[in-house]
Amino acid sequence: MPVYEYIALDSGGRRQKGIVDAGSIVAARQKLRETEVFPVEIAETDDRKRKETADRSGAVHLFRKVGLRDLAAMTRQLATLIGAGLPLVPSIAALVAQIQHPVLKTTLARIKDEVNEGNSLTQSMSHFPEVFPPFYINMVSAGEASGTIDLVLDRLADFNESQQALRTKIRSALAYPIFMFFIGSGVLFFLVTFVVPNITNIFREMHQTLPGITVFLLVVSGFLKTFWWIIALILVAAIVGLRYAVRKTEQGRHRWDRLKITAPVFGPLNRKIAVARFSRTLGTLLQSGVPLLAALEIAKNVVNNLIVAEQIRLAAKDVEEGQSLSVPLSRNDFFPPIAVEMIAVGEQSGNMEAMLFRIADAYEKEVEANILLVTSLLEPAMILVMGVVVGFIVVSILLPIFEMNQLVR
Repeated sequence: MPVYEYIALDSGGRRQKGIVDAGSIVAARQKLRETEVFPVEIAETDDRKRKETADRSGAVHLFRKVGLRDLAAMTRQLATLIGAGLPLVPSIAALVAQIQHPVLKTTLARIKDEVNEGNSLTQSMSHFPEVFPPFYINMVSAGEASGTIDLVLDRLADFNESQQALRTKIRSALAYPIFMFFIGSGVLFFLVTFVVPNITNIFREMHQTLPGITVFLLVVSGFLKTFWWIIALILVAAIVGLRYAVRKTEQGRHRWDRLKITAPVFGPLNRKIAVARFSRTLGTLLQSGVPLLAALEIAKNVVNNLIVAEQIRLAAKDVEEGQSLSVPLSRNDFFPPIAVEMIAVGEQSGNMEAMLFRIADAYEKEVEANILLVTSLLEPAMILVMGVVVGFIVVSILLPIFEMNQLVR
């Protein structure tokens, strides 16, 4: 059935754009009027236009990525509409009319076209991997197969919301220390490169012999004032080189991921985040009817760490050979013993999904508590370091003044 793009006015005189499927332009106009929308312009969307729209959408994705918050809200709304008994295509059409995010709006419009043409929701979503990850698509596939698509979409929304909440807590906890670091660094740089030279020039004009600590401060000040741009270039080059090594080279990614889980302070924290993410993902997939091996394959990619993913892959291989999941997990050094014991209890009781959710809840609370502890220690540590540096600057300036007072006496 042809699909038409339209520009129309609603009953309140507000301008709106959208798409509608109908047998002809006349039928499309009639269909719009029945919904109290009055078309101003209407034209058929042919394959060339769809391709151009797809290209534009792909370009926009580079700058307007669909976040977890937008995806969770869309999923929750779609679950509500389908759960209320509305068919799939009208449900998606209703979302297209109200969603503001341009990429998500365009993607849903194209999914609606494909579902209208006879594709399943899973097939349609799989054409947009930049919006819907494999985890999402497999969940929808299990929901369509079991006839519980509305329940599965609700679980997907719960999962996305919990992941977004965890990210928000981590970012909000780290925001203040990072802000203090940059502000403090800027203040110290201003003191060393502008304030200190102006004060110490007075001593030089008096031809006074300066103490060693003051001379050292002047050397540092002169170096920063003259070569600050070289230091900035070195820092930028180091950051760009590190990002390239981590993202583009397998060896660099392995080293970085190993460092993330073995670092003294942040290593245990990253391990707990990975355990919580793995447990919640696996529990959500199993609860939605995805087989264990397929769920492990998906959960392996969700932890965002090659070292942990390799251990999950080896565990999945043992499960495929007939072992229970807790046995191979107990042999690696990543999963905490208490998490492995809880998984074993869940396997024995036949209620592993609920046990995985308990593990995720427990470790997410631990992550939140640990982040609060680390940030509470970072703030006084940063203040102490800044105090020591400022004290060094003050002493370096005051020593020549004291020496001048002694000479006057």
